Amino acid sequence: MALSDPQPSSGPRHGTHGRYQDGRRVPDFFVVGHAKTGTTALHEMLRLHPGVFLPDLKEPMFLASDMPLRHRVPVAGLPASIDAYLDLFQAATPSQMAGEISPLYLLSATAASNIASINPDARMVAIFREPAAFLRSFHLEAVQVGNEDQRNLRHALALEDRRRSGADIPRGCFRPGLLLYSDHVRYAAQLGRFRSCFPAEQILVLIYEDLLQDNPGTIRRILGFLGLDEQWSAPEVRANPTVAVRSRVLAGTTARLAGGNGPFWSGLKRGMKALLPATLRQHLLNDIAPKLAYSKPPPHDEELMAELRQRFRPEVEALSVMIGRDLAELWGYRPAGAAPPPPPAPSVARPAAGDPTTPA
Repeated sequence: MALSDPQPSSGPRHGTHGRYQDGRRVPDFFVVGHAKTGTTALHEMLRLHPGVFLPDLKEPMFLASDMPLRHRVPVAGLPASIDAYLDLFQAATPSQMAGEISPLYLLSATAASNIASINPDARMVAIFREPAAFLRSFHLEAVQVGNEDQRNLRHALALEDRRRSGADIPRGCFRPGLLLYSDHVRYAAQLGRFRSCFPAEQILVLIYEDLLQDNPGTIRRILGFLGLDEQWSAPEVRANPTVAVRSRVLAGTTARLAGGNGPFWSGLKRGMKALLPATLRQHLLNDIAPKLAYSKPPPHDEELMAELRQRFRPEVEALSVMIGRDLAELWGYRPAGAAPPPPPAPSVARPAAGDPTTPA
């Protein structure tokens, strides 16, 4: 995908939140990731706020232009053009903050600059999770949705070099880039890309454990960051739990019946609708099929988890310095007797475009 050079966005109209480009609404904020950090629950909670507009389609992923689909993915409605993408936000009222939640954007090397080209004043929410637990949960989800066929995380990690060169890609894999698991936890580089495109005051960094331990308080932080009523009370939502796949065939069929497109799956859904009462269809898809397709995740491989914590300790320490919070202490990554990381260097304001002090 190549974005055309947009005309400069006009500012908010008459004190409202909405921002427009060539008369069309553009997103005001982005939850940019990571996956498996509560973004699905955030989508369900934030969209209930009267001052927030989120499209029904979670994870449009359009601005991650460096991570194209390998083939048609079983999710209906993914935008294929900038016009189709902006169409997602046209129903937002002028008094609402329009937003997008696409966890792939932190991983993407192009999303930050693409977002800046659409709205340089947009606000970013980035969520980070302890790397070993994140990789375990993300791998289980990759198997669940059919992007990964290697059920053992250690074996999947060992395939990274071959997969980077295009080998050993599962037949049903729709985004091969997601199989490079180590790339997901290059946290300092990921945050750095957004900080190079947006000033620090436009980026809110959250930690997944904070969302788990204080869901209401974290929602208030997000609302305050967006300039919305912080006293609004959101119902707590738990969504997208980590599971293990019991049957890949049944899991794939269930996913495609729930959201798939294409003539075969559309025809099958129409047939089910004609033959089965609505209550029975919902019971089949929401209760019976998931119980047959999925099971509780297996126990942690403690040896592998320890290896991953050792491997990614430099990433945790680098992110700690960037955000001024001791994540090595929070996540248990610091060896006994080791000193905490130094405080971050004072931030320097990014010169505005056209500022005469900007170096040539």
